[in-house]
Amino acid sequence: MIHITRRERFNAAHKLARPDWSDEHNKEVFGKCSNPNWHGHNYELFVTVKGNVNPETGFVIDLKDLKDLINREVIEKLDHKNINLDVDFMKGKLASTENLAIAIWDELAKHIRGAELHCVKLYETENNFVEYFG
Repeated sequence: MIHITRRERFNAAHKLARPDWSDEHNKEVFGKCSNPNWHGHNYELFVTVKGNVNPETGFVIDLKDLKDLINREVIEKLDHKNINLDVDFMKGKLASTENLAIAIWDELAKHIRGAELHCVKLYETENNFVEYFG
C-alpha cells in the first residue's frame, strides 16, 4: 500500500454565522469571522489517495486524472466564490473549515476510481488546517 497526494489551491470568501442567532451572539462565538461583509482565505487543499501500485503503469492513480477530478468536482465550484452563497455542496452548512473538508471528501469519494481516498487536508491559513479521514 502506498499513499500519493495532490495539492491544489483556491480562493474563497465565507462568513461564520448561524442565521438563528443574533449578530451579537454570532460575534461573541465566531469573532471577526462573523463579519457581515464576509472575509476570504487563500486555501490549500491536499488530497491523498492510497492503494497498490499497478505493475503495468507504476501508478496508484494517474495524477492527471486525480487533478482533473479535484478541479472539476471541487476547485471550479469553490475558487473565487462565496462558500455560503455559491457552493452547492455547502448549502445549509456552516462554512467552517471542518465542514468544508468533510464536504470536499464527500464530493471526491463518490468519483475516485482505482484507488481509495485516504485524507483531505485543508489549510485555511498557514497556521490553521484540518485533516479529514472519512
